[in-house]
Amino acid sequence: MNEPEHISRCRYQVEETKDGGLTLHLKGQISASNAAHMIKILENALTPQAGGSVVVDLSEVAHLDDYGVLVLSEIKLRALKEKADFRLQNISDKINKTLSMYDFDTLGKVDRLPGSPKRFSLFTRLGEATIRQASEVKYMVSFLGSVCFALLHVCLHPRSLRRDDMYTCMQKTGVDALPIVGLISFLMGLIMAFMSSVQLQQFGANIYVASLASLAMTRELGPIMTAIIVAGRSGSAFAAEIGTMKISEEVDALFTMGFDPTRFLVTPKIIASVIVVPLLTIFSDLFAIMGGLIVGVFTLDLTANAYITQTLKTLDLFDVMLGFFKSAVFALLISWIGCLRGFRVRGGAASVGEATTSAVVSGIFLIVFFNSIFSVILRYWE
Repeated sequence: MNEPEHISRCRYQVEETKDGGLTLHLKGQISASNAAHMIKILENALTPQAGGSVVVDLSEVAHLDDYGVLVLSEIKLRALKEKADFRLQNISDKINKTLSMYDFDTLGKVDRLPGSPKRFSLFTRLGEATIRQASEVKYMVSFLGSVCFALLHVCLHPRSLRRDDMYTCMQKTGVDALPIVGLISFLMGLIMAFMSSVQLQQFGANIYVASLASLAMTRELGPIMTAIIVAGRSGSAFAAEIGTMKISEEVDALFTMGFDPTRFLVTPKIIASVIVVPLLTIFSDLFAIMGGLIVGVFTLDLTANAYITQTLKTLDLFDVMLGFFKSAVFALLISWIGCLRGFRVRGGAASVGEATTSAVVSGIFLIVFFNSIFSVILRYWE
C-alpha cells in the first residue's frame, strides 16, 4: 500500500477467514496524527457480515493512545451494528491498560435502542427517588448551616460584606420590581373591592369594602403577591447567575483563591432581599388601597375621605408589622432557595434552566407553606 507520510507509521492488513469472518492486523502505532485517516480508510476496507466475526490483531501495534482507542471503538461499533462478533487478540499489557482507562470492554454493551428510556421496576424508581431526595435534604441542611455561619461572620465583621454587590442586588430586586409590584397590587385591590362590593351592596354596607380590601391586602395578599413576584424575578435570577458561574467553574476558582463562595455570593443577595422586599410590601399595600379607593369612589358613591377614614379605622400597627415581618421571612426563603438551586447545577445550559424553574417553584411553595404556618399560629395567638 502506498500511504501518505503522516500515516506511514501505521499499516493494516485485512484477511478473510474460512467461516466468513474478518481478521484485521494492525501494525505500527495509532495516534492523533493518523487516527482520522485510519477511521476513514477502515470504513471502506472493513465490511463485516451479519452473524460473522471481526477480530483485531494488536500483536504488532507499538503504541496506542486515546485517539487509537477511538479508532478501535469505531471498528467495534460498526461490527456490533452489523451484529457481528467483535474481539481483540494479542493485546500487550501497555495497550490493555490504555483500553481499560476508557472502559473499552463495556462499549456497545446495551440491551436497548439508543435514546430509548431505561425501564425500571416500581420499587427501583421509588428507591432511587428516595435516595435522591435524601441527598437533597442533606445538602439543604449543609447549605443552610453554611449560610448561617456566613451571616454570623458578616455580623461580627461588617467590613467583609460586599456592599457594592448588595446595593446592585437591592436595585434589581427592589427598585426595578416596583412598577410591576405596584401595577399588580393596584389591580388586586381594585378586583377585590369590586367583587366584595357586589355582595356588600345588598346589605347597604358599602363602607366595609374599604375594611375588607385593606385588611386582606395588608395581612395576607400584599406580602404573598410581592413575594411571588420577587420569586419569579429575583429568585430565578439568583439561581441562573450562580448556576452559570458553577458550570463555567467560576465558583471553583473562587474557592481556589481562598474565598468562601457562600459568603462571597449568597450573603449580599440575602441581605439585600431582606431589606427591600418588606419595603416593596408597603408599596404593594398602598397601591392596593388606591385600587380599592377607585372602586369605592366611582362605583359605590363613597367619598375619598370616607374611604381613607374607614381604612385607617380598620388597620392598626400590628396588621402592618405582621405583613412587614412575613415579607422579610419570605425574602429570606426566596433568596436562600434561589442560591441553593444555583449551587446544585450540574452539567450544561439545560441544567441552568432546570435550576431556574426549580427555584421559582420551590420559592412559591415555601411562601405558601410558611404563610399557612403563620395563619395557624395567629389563629391560636389571637
